[in-house]
Amino acid sequence: MKIALDPYMLRGLPMREMVRTVADIGYEYIELSPRADFMPFFLHPRADDDKVAELKRVLAETGVRLASVLPLYKWSSPDEAERQAAVRYWKRMIEVTAELGCPLMNSEFNGRPERAAESEAAFWRSMEELLPVFEREGIALNLEAHPDDFCELNDPAVDLVRAINKPWVNYLYCAPHTFHLSDGAGDIAGMMRYAGDKLQHVHIADTFNHKASSGLRYILNPPGTPARIHQHLDIGQGEVDWDAFFGTLRELGFDGVATVCVFAWEERAVESSTFMLERVTKELTA
Repeated sequence: MKIALDPYMLRGLPMREMVRTVADIGYEYIELSPRADFMPFFLHPRADDDKVAELKRVLAETGVRLASVLPLYKWSSPDEAERQAAVRYWKRMIEVTAELGCPLMNSEFNGRPERAAESEAAFWRSMEELLPVFEREGIALNLEAHPDDFCELNDPAVDLVRAINKPWVNYLYCAPHTFHLSDGAGDIAGMMRYAGDKLQHVHIADTFNHKASSGLRYILNPPGTPARIHQHLDIGQGEVDWDAFFGTLRELGFDGVATVCVFAWEERAVESSTFMLERVTKELTA
């Protein structure tokens, strides 16, 4: 199993300094998430040969490795021009990931819930173009359900991943999305068990149950707004059932990537990341 850090809270640091900071904290792995100078959100990658070489050098110098690369592109957009652009961005980022020697990418479906059927159709068109590229480069793919996506619930997302019918395409369970992933109160054990052998990646951060207190935990205006809300907090600062989370991972013999993805505390990013590494290590390697 690989315990990785999503260094998004450290994205303001130059790439070399970011990697060295991750190494100093004690992580052996990074999940490389979007950053403006290398892999921006929803835009063509900025990584050229020099930037890729620089990242490879500092990884070699520190001994830190890439567990995964996490791009976000609108490959399920119902707008065909937007979808085609996203496919081009994906192809370049797959190429960069291969150059970095990383065997895994992970992402979201990135469609629209109000146009779910059209978004899914767009997703399958993108899969037809990109699956051969992943296969050619020997890169696996993990996908997650996300709030405000065309596939927001755990079980339908697992079914969609299974429908791709590739052993190297698997499911990512994101703990801070727990209360969005089912119509109930967030049955972590049940959702993980449903994923079964497809569960190859987890994102670890805490969140509050927005459905609690008769749905009045958060009051959003105007009434009826379709906005989704969740947090990415340190373990213990929210309401995720961590006994169920870690207990079910142990029950399933989880041996994939466990990524710490706290985003709420940029002013104490090192302290937060240190605390999370100690807790996750204790839970998953004892």
